[in-house]
Amino acid sequence: MRYLRIPKERIGVLIGTNGETKQKIEQISSVKLEIDSEEGEISLDDREVTDPVLGLKAEDVIRAIGRGFSPEHALKIFDEEIEFFLFDIYDYVGKKENHVSRLKSRIIGRDGKTKQVMERLTGAHISIYGHTVGIISDLEFMDVTKKAIDMMLSGSKHFKVYRYIEREIKKIKTSGSMGF
Repeated sequence: MRYLRIPKERIGVLIGTNGETKQKIEQISSVKLEIDSEEGEISLDDREVTDPVLGLKAEDVIRAIGRGFSPEHALKIFDEEIEFFLFDIYDYVGKKENHVSRLKSRIIGRDGKTKQVMERLTGAHISIYGHTVGIISDLEFMDVTKKAIDMMLSGSKHFKVYRYIEREIKKIKTSGSMGF
């Protein structure tokens, strides 16, 4: 039995209309979910799971939904080629809310342009929620996306981040491999 906590306002999204999202997670992973909507706590009973990776993926799906991703995007994590990663902006600036807001704004960009450009270039889904930045990406481009977000959070200029992404994606595509 494992336990997770997500923001209370995301519990409804996790459950879904008529329990649809919760049922999909349970069906795909064989993990039984018990959700306390008052506290935002979820217990995961993975005793019937035959593939332990599915149990871990179910946990990532729940975390992704809790960090602002739609169930549609979060459920992609069950694909073995898809991975979830979460940055905590506090790790970059401490708990100073004005600094957190500034970094969130850097990643979102004016009218969401920066986030859209990074998503288009990498094929990843990016969610900025609270003090976190979440990424759902295929394994092939995850490292590039993580490095790009890290560069943004560390203060690199936008054009340098875009140039880095374009250069690395081109290397991956021309090598025909996963960049190893």
